[in-house]
Amino acid sequence: MRVDIREVKQDVIVVDLDGALVAGVGDEVLRETMNELATSEWERILLNLSGVTRIDSAGIGELVAGIRMAQGLGCTVKLLKPEGRVASVLKLSQILPLYEIYDSEDAAIESFATNGEAPAAG
Repeated sequence: MRVDIREVKQDVIVVDLDGALVAGVGDEVLRETMNELATSEWERILLNLSGVTRIDSAGIGELVAGIRMAQGLGCTVKLLKPEGRVASVLKLSQILPLYEIYDSEDAAIESFATNGEAPAAG
């Protein structure tokens, strides 16, 4: 699992996940990334799942735990482009209805500002 983190407009951090989000390396990388971001004053996190090729129960568990932990610290977390088998697994596990999911990065980024959240002073 490879993770690239980039800051975009309106103080949104995009986490591009690439590879298998499975027990072992993938779930641990996601856990470390979410812990670091949520405790580093980032309040708007967009998890880009378009590069995730596989996900298992450990990956699902870590995805949910990471999002809940971040939300507990006052972060807003949204999902971008879960596709193919990953989208199917998330849908079957009833995860998708719990979170805001976007097909367009621009729409997802814009949604942070339109949800009644003023961009942070920076």
